[in-house]
Amino acid sequence: MIEYIKTKKGELIAVVIRKKADPKGIEFFTPPSFSQQVGLLRHKKGSVVKPHVHKMVKREVTVTQEVLHIKKGRIAVFLYDKKGNKIAKRLLKTGDTIILGNAGHGIEVLEESLILEIKQGPYAGVDDKKYIKDKG
Repeated sequence: MIEYIKTKKGELIAVVIRKKADPKGIEFFTPPSFSQQVGLLRHKKGSVVKPHVHKMVKREVTVTQEVLHIKKGRIAVFLYDKKGNKIAKRLLKTGDTIILGNAGHGIEVLEESLILEIKQGPYAGVDDKKYIKDKG
């Protein structure tokens, strides 16, 4: 229920978490090098997470990574390497999640969809994206 998508050179570019993913405990799917840390946390009834606040830790983020959670609908996600070559296509439906790491990506909406997107901010506007000409 978890798929790790890599380039031919072995670079992790995306992680797909299907709706049916069901870890036995706490499981993170992203490597420590990703600027987004994403996991599923299973807690038994009565478990307690101690109240806490996260310390101010200076971090340097050099690439935006996104998490898309499909709340409703169906989409196709196209993944590209850094040179703009299409390397994968994945269909996602209600309940699925994809972590977009170090890759280009495009989306085709196959039916009306509601997508929750999470990424680092603040958004840099026109300086934030470089568009890829799809080479097919």
